[in-house]
Amino acid sequence: MIKDAKSYATFLYTLDNQFLDIIWSEIKFFNTSPSKAVAYGTFYFNNEIELYFREILDFSMNEIIDYSYEVLQAHQKLYYYDPQPHPDDPNLASTFPHHKHVPPDIKHNRQPALHLSFDRPNLPALIKEILDTLL
Repeated sequence: MIKDAKSYATFLYTLDNQFLDIIWSEIKFFNTSPSKAVAYGTFYFNNEIELYFREILDFSMNEIIDYSYEVLQAHQKLYYYDPQPHPDDPNLASTFPHHKHVPPDIKHNRQPALHLSFDRPNLPALIKEILDTLL
């Protein structure tokens, strides 16, 4: 749950304790108003894998109001997630608006993102995906 700024910041800054495969992280978290915050940064893994994230949070609504997640290897984008609506794509209806961009034609090739949400942290599922598929 996206409860408050202090608990979410603690969650972010302790993810490397929960996932020991994170070898290094750079995280920025700051409030933009009494009830809103921005979080962004990068988690680094072996094999030159990086998870870049950006989240805009609204604690009065207990949700992530916008996000971007990118997975790179050796600075090359492997895939990314965003909530930009694509109502014209019926393949994405099951997870609207959450989806994953994958090669080939990474900008236009989209898949449903079953594990993403606006009302709970997404990073643990994304990290687990990296561990299960890339490491």
